[in-house]
Amino acid sequence: MIIRKYEEKDISALAAIWNEVVEAGAAFPQEETLTVEQAERFFASQSFTAAAEENGEIVGLYILHPNNVGRCGHIANASYAVRRDMRGKQIGRQLVTHCLHQCRELGFRILQFNAVVADNKPALALYESLGFKRLGVIPGGFRKKDGSYADIIPHYFDVGELK
Repeated sequence: MIIRKYEEKDISALAAIWNEVVEAGAAFPQEETLTVEQAERFFASQSFTAAAEENGEIVGLYILHPNNVGRCGHIANASYAVRRDMRGKQIGRQLVTHCLHQCRELGFRILQFNAVVADNKPALALYESLGFKRLGVIPGGFRKKDGSYADIIPHYFDVGELK
């Protein structure tokens, strides 16, 4: 698998993968899916958008951008999506690892996740295995698609600790 900066030819595939996660309503805060035109602007507006390619097909992505501005602009935030039929194949691990190195390359000092949904056991296990630290629990911080609420668990990783 190759993880690289996205190209214009990837936008439809990236949007489809992103929209799978949005439509599921269990991980991303967004409620509206992206049209191809919106996706083009959205992915271009990030500090870095990565495409994961395997056998000529886009199988995942991540977006990376500042979590805040000014005095907190050294803290990054990222979101990851893996195509539904490719989950469970360690693609997420490769995306997060690549992202951590990209953070360092872009001058970010910390990667922070604001809203890891407590129901997202695979993500929680992945982040823990990579050395992310939990910052606590925000009870009912995520409204799921069915209208119920789940806790969110913010995490961070000190990019200076990368090996």
